[in-house]
Amino acid sequence: MAEEKGRTLPSELGSIRIADEVVSIIAGLAATEVEGVASMSGGIVGGIAEALGRKNLSKGVKVEVGEEEAAVDLYLIVTYGSRIPDVSWVAQENVKKAIENMTGLKVVKVNVHVQGVYFPQQKTEDELK
Repeated sequence: MAEEKGRTLPSELGSIRIADEVVSIIAGLAATEVEGVASMSGGIVGGIAEALGRKNLSKGVKVEVGEEEAAVDLYLIVTYGSRIPDVSWVAQENVKKAIENMTGLKVVKVNVHVQGVYFPQQKTEDELK
């Protein structure tokens, strides 16, 4: 039987297992809540999953989870006009806070990799009429 990856918490009634995928989803959702983050960069695998109609909530997130600590890598696409360092700092804080509050893990680092810039479509004169 394959061993499931994740964090196991001892309890009086048994154990609680938090899968790495859960930590990834928490991080992805927390990062996309930040103003200036247009989307997460999932690479080719994320693009294929979305083309097949499955939304990948952990797209653009890589986590390493130990017994007590977690390290996160975020791959972001930022909105044009946003100040990239500010967006990155807010994303780091939001992800750290969300993971620590929801799982009890100590987040030791959140690395932000800006993979691209999103340019919102401007309405043409025909669309404004």
